[in-house]
Amino acid sequence: MATIATEKMDVKAGKYLTFKLANEEYGLEILKVREIIGLIDITELPRTPDYVKGVVNLRGKVIPVIDLRLRFGLKEAEYTDKTCTIVVEIKENGINVQIGVIVDEVSEVLNVSADDLQETPKFGVAVNTDFILGMAKGQHTVRTLLDIDKVLTSDELMSLQNE
Repeated sequence: MATIATEKMDVKAGKYLTFKLANEEYGLEILKVREIIGLIDITELPRTPDYVKGVVNLRGKVIPVIDLRLRFGLKEAEYTDKTCTIVVEIKENGINVQIGVIVDEVSEVLNVSADDLQETPKFGVAVNTDFILGMAKGQHTVRTLLDIDKVLTSDELMSLQNE
């Protein structure tokens, strides 16, 4: 059984783009990241959840933008000169979809080894942690590694695509 867990961690080892939200560090698989841009004009959409900021025109392609801070239920914060949008490509029902994710600050690209990884802690059935790949241990920190494909549910993604 320990071998399966170790193999699973090997799959998660690799390069991650790390960023901050409310003084906590998170990471995204670098292969999911398409680009990092500053904040640009966002066209608001009516009747969307508060974490959906709207859409942007990125070189002729209209993509939805979400505020990850709000998506995670964190307190809204003023955008600063460090606030940026990470454009990620996720796969939904076999289709690649680009989404802009607003974060407080991008930190670095981190090479995470299998030795630095731990499984997501179990909190019981009341807490859904499906969107967390695992935890990356640093010298004095723990970073939460996100499965960006699962940060938004299928229904939420479909509603963003149909706006």
